[in-house]
Amino acid sequence: MARFTLPRDLYHGPGALEALKSFKGERAILCVGGSSMKRNGFLDKAVGYLKEAGMEVELFEGIEADPSVETVMRGAEAMMKFQPDWVVAMGGGSPIDAAKAMWIKYEYPDITFEEMCKIFGIPALRNKARFCAISSTSGTATEVTAFSIITDYSKGIKYPIADFEITPDVAIVDPALAETMPKKLAAHTGMDAMTHSVEAYVSAAHCDYTDPLALHSIKMIQNELVKSYHGDMASRESMHNAQCLAGMAFSNALLGIVHSMAHKTGAAFADCGAHIIHGAANAMYLPKVIAFNAKNADAAKRYAAIADFMGLGGESDQEKVQLLIAYLRKMNDELNIPQCIKNYGPDSFPCENGFVPENTFLERLHDIAVHAIGDACTGSNPRQPSADEMEKLLKCCYYDTEVDF
Repeated sequence: MARFTLPRDLYHGPGALEALKSFKGERAILCVGGSSMKRNGFLDKAVGYLKEAGMEVELFEGIEADPSVETVMRGAEAMMKFQPDWVVAMGGGSPIDAAKAMWIKYEYPDITFEEMCKIFGIPALRNKARFCAISSTSGTATEVTAFSIITDYSKGIKYPIADFEITPDVAIVDPALAETMPKKLAAHTGMDAMTHSVEAYVSAAHCDYTDPLALHSIKMIQNELVKSYHGDMASRESMHNAQCLAGMAFSNALLGIVHSMAHKTGAAFADCGAHIIHGAANAMYLPKVIAFNAKNADAAKRYAAIADFMGLGGESDQEKVQLLIAYLRKMNDELNIPQCIKNYGPDSFPCENGFVPENTFLERLHDIAVHAIGDACTGSNPRQPSADEMEKLLKCCYYDTEVDF
């Protein structure tokens, strides 16, 4: 028996934010990140709509990119004091992911972060509050997923929390919020969405319910991402929908080792001066992982089906896989995303010598590989790598060399 879970309600299209007016409750805590939602007036609108619904509203602001365990604990403490019956998270993946983890701790004050990270081990939620997610970026799709990514900075590791319990009750996908994204964010979140769709389609847990969502979102991203990156707002709206469809697919089909590697490299070199931004990491690693997974005949057929759906041509499965890899690399070039870690600059743009020194990468390679093997996303990858193969694959992602194993 398998399970397919989505939010109870999804409000989408222009003006969808107004759905907050219809919420029933007494108190809502609104969790947000930086200043963009405030600067563009969306925070005030959301507060106004919740008050119009008759609720007392408290803000929890300043959730950082790549939210920390400490931020989660502070937010949960604020919730315990305020006792909301709605947790509303607005912004990109970071504030929504953080609010999901805060919600768990609010409902179960004695739970530890380590217990939260037990895959599909969260006890039943909604005893104190329901959850609404409002996305402002077009990539993570955390507004419809059963996942949250929290960073333990003491270890330099991002940990996924995975459980259908944290799938939001309500998702609001209003394109007006996504129109405010800068170009770089549109590029990175868009390739995150592409990775979600591709990994969901070839995942060991894919099914008839997830495949159409994955394929349709891939086609939409193929048609719309580059135009969205260059400021076409009709394409920006389409991308906001496409990433949400990708989220519906991967929340139920799960992901693979592109995400395992991105989770474990993202903060691993923070002491060198920067993070490898999640969407950019996925964009760099996806072509390499496709080449690795395609050594498995069943996975190769799935990738070939994606290439056919995208209209890339090719005769054999092998040729179609190579055309898919080439297409994704071309997208990276068009979106100004590096092809490998060695050329990943501290500003995330391509450069001759990136911010991660070769000797530092090699020193940490073994531990990163071990952590990636243990990541929650590895189990659903169509080809299970050994620790040695993971090291070799990470080297290919560092040097941009061919995957021949």
